[in-house]
Amino acid sequence: MSTAFSATGNQMVAEAIRQADPDVMAAYPITPQTTIVENYAKFVAAGRVHTEFVTVESEHSALSACVGASAAGARVATATASQGLAYMWEVLPIAAGMRLPIVMANANRTLASPINIGCDHSDIMGVRDSGWIILFAETAQEAYDNTIVSFKVAEDERVLLPVLTTLDGFITSHAMERCEMNTDEQVKEFVGDYEPLYPLLDTQNPVGHGMYANAPEFAKSKVNQHAAMMRSLAVLEEHGKAWSQISGRPFDLVDCWGTEDADYVIVCLGSAAGNFRHVARLLRSRGKKVGVVRPRVYRPFPAQLIAQACAGAKAVAVMDRSDSQGAAAGPLGADVMAAFYAAGLAVPTKNYVYGLGGCDVSNDLVLRVVDELEQLAAGSLDASLTYLDA
Repeated sequence: MSTAFSATGNQMVAEAIRQADPDVMAAYPITPQTTIVENYAKFVAAGRVHTEFVTVESEHSALSACVGASAAGARVATATASQGLAYMWEVLPIAAGMRLPIVMANANRTLASPINIGCDHSDIMGVRDSGWIILFAETAQEAYDNTIVSFKVAEDERVLLPVLTTLDGFITSHAMERCEMNTDEQVKEFVGDYEPLYPLLDTQNPVGHGMYANAPEFAKSKVNQHAAMMRSLAVLEEHGKAWSQISGRPFDLVDCWGTEDADYVIVCLGSAAGNFRHVARLLRSRGKKVGVVRPRVYRPFPAQLIAQACAGAKAVAVMDRSDSQGAAAGPLGADVMAAFYAAGLAVPTKNYVYGLGGCDVSNDLVLRVVDELEQLAAGSLDASLTYLDA
């Protein structure tokens, strides 16, 4: 059973966290995620949750408080964006290394300088190797579903890792969409009660958290952490399917549109996928077979699924809404091309950087990409990294 209404992505994330009912939320406001924690503060004030809402002096303190609460044995959530996420950088790998199942929403926003509050993925890509599971929502509905599944996956004994559930700033965080929300009882039953394995406050079973480790032990802990991250892909699929059966909404690790017969495939993350699919439909009506691949899960990277989806293409475009300055490819481009190499897939691939600082994803921009893919497949265009907004 679900209720349909109009809501923003931030509203839907706040509702999802409310329904999971964490013990602690430590938060600091920053555009464009502020309304997540504002809405949640209203839930606390109205007595709709039993959460201890901790107002702190910075994002660094917010995540530090979350680490302490999670280590103590609490279910914990928070939210941030952009410079706030960057300010948390020191604490991010600590949370992952301590295997703390914190759920944090991030409204994807560009990093300064120059100062800009538009949407791109430079903030989240800056922490992609910090040991957190990372999900990308295309819509407000997906932001809701991703957040609910995040609690289930993070707290699974096979995983025990923190999760970043992300949505594109302003485009998804603030735009009104028709959404469905499941009942509190359905979410509570799905997420279940959190039973920590090694809480610091269990005085009958003393444990240590965040201990010092010499080189061999440190290396072993990182190998174990990596193994948990890789296991989480199957756990995400398992719990995503279970939630899909309850909600009636799909939860695919990788969303593939038109890839079965596509000559040209565009790989992208987040809200821009709708723009790419819209133009792909137009082009199909004109006889050009274009497909769109959108990873819903970015870490762990679903390499095999993406390679399989692109295997029949004549050429592939990988769209990065962030830059990796000084590198030969953007973050998503490097991941996709590595996936192709591992799969023995020799499809011509071109990487684009677009949408920086909130630049529009116009129909003309998408048409240019497809036109260049045709040239790439014909061997008349080089495959070097291209900036579309400059």
